[in-house]
Amino acid sequence: MKKFIIEGGRPLSGEVLVSGAKNSTVALIPAAILADSPVVLEAVPTIDDVDSLISILRDFNVSADFQEHVLRIDPSQMENVPMPEGKIQSLRASYYFMGALLAKYGEGTVGLPGGCSLGPRPIDLHIKGFEALGAKIESENGAIHFSTPNGLTGADIYLDVVSVGATINIMLAAVKAKGQTVIDNAAREPEIIDVATLLNKMGANIKGVGTSTIRIEGVDHLHGVSHAIIPDRIEAGTYLTAAALVGQGVYVKNVIFEHIEGLVAKMGEMGVKMDVYEDKIYVHPQADDLEMVNIKTAAYPGFATDLQQPITPLLITAHGSGVIEDTIYPKRVNHVPELQRMGADIHVVDDTIHIKGPKSLTGTKVTASDLRAGACLINAGLAASGRTDLYGAEHILRGYDNICEKLQKLGAKIDLVDIDD
Repeated sequence: MKKFIIEGGRPLSGEVLVSGAKNSTVALIPAAILADSPVVLEAVPTIDDVDSLISILRDFNVSADFQEHVLRIDPSQMENVPMPEGKIQSLRASYYFMGALLAKYGEGTVGLPGGCSLGPRPIDLHIKGFEALGAKIESENGAIHFSTPNGLTGADIYLDVVSVGATINIMLAAVKAKGQTVIDNAAREPEIIDVATLLNKMGANIKGVGTSTIRIEGVDHLHGVSHAIIPDRIEAGTYLTAAALVGQGVYVKNVIFEHIEGLVAKMGEMGVKMDVYEDKIYVHPQADDLEMVNIKTAAYPGFATDLQQPITPLLITAHGSGVIEDTIYPKRVNHVPELQRMGADIHVVDDTIHIKGPKSLTGTKVTASDLRAGACLINAGLAASGRTDLYGAEHILRGYDNICEKLQKLGAKIDLVDIDD
C-alpha cells in the first residue's frame, strides 16, 4: 500500500506532457486480440490498468511486450481460456474482452468487472447488444458465459442510454458479424473514434463514428497494424486545473483542444487566462479573483464526468456559490467529505454538490475512494497550506502516468511512499 505526501502552497511552472489516453488504451488492448498478427500500440501510458490488462493477455497466451510506452501484442497463439474470476474482475475495462472474444471465438467466460465504485454501472446495454447479434448469455457465480449457437449476425441496435462502454463493446463484437450492424444513440467520445480507427486500420469496415449512428459491415479477417493512441483529455484537464490553482505559468502539452473544449470554456468563464495553441495550452499565472460557475456533466461533447472532481478544488477558491450536477454518475461525490476535512465549504444535497467560496484549504489526512477523486485530492493538496497525506494512491496509479514525477518537474513537493504498517 502506498500514499502520496504533498507539501502544499508551492507554485507550479514549466511544462508537462500529457500521456496517451487511459480510456482509449483499456479498450484498444482487448481490441488488438482480434488481429491474426502483431499489433503495435504507441503512446501507451505507464499505469496500473495497463499492467493488469497485459497480465490478462498473457493468461490468454497472448504475447505482450511493453517498453518505453510501446506495447507489442501478438495474438497469433492465443487460447480462449475461461476467465471467470481473479484479475479480470479487478478493473471495469476487462468487460471489453467480452465483445472481442465474441467476435474472435463466438464464445467465452469472463468475470463481472470491477474498477472504481461510482454507483450503479450496469452492463445491461452490453448484453442487449450481444443478444441482438445472436449471442446467448448466461450469468452464473459472478461470471458471464456467452456463446453463439448460430454465429453472429448484424442487427439494428438502439441504446436506451448513451454509453461509451456499450458502444465500444458492441462495436468489437460486430466487426466480424455477418452483414451490417447499426448502433443508434451511440456515444460520441474521442476514445470511441480511437478504437474504431484502430479497427479500421486492421481491416474492419466501420463508418459514422463520432456521430450518434455507427454502421459496421462485418469482415472475415483482421490483421496487425501500428497505432498511436490519442492524448488523454482527462489527464490534460487535471493538469490545466492544477495550473489554474497554483500555477505561475504552465504549458500543458500534447493536447487536442476540441476534446476538452467544455472544460476550457468553464475555466475561461471563471476568469482563468489561457492561450490555446495547436497542440498545447498555456495557463497564465492566476490572480485570486476567479468567479464561481455551475457545472453539469453530460455525454460528449458536454462537460466530462471524469473532470468534475479534478476541477472542484479550483471552484472552492472562486468567489460565489455554485453547484455541480453529475448526470452520468450522480453518486460520484465521495471526494466531498475529504474536501470538507480540508476546510472546504462544500456539501451534497440530493446528489448535487453545493460549493461556497472562496475558501482556503489546509492539509490533513485524506483518502481517495476512486481514480478521479484521487486527482481531485492531489489538486487540493497542491493548493492547501501544510502537509496532505493522501491514502488510496492505488486508485490514482490506475490511470495517471507518472503523475508524481510530472508534478515534481513542475515544482510540486509530492512524494509517493510505502505505508508503514
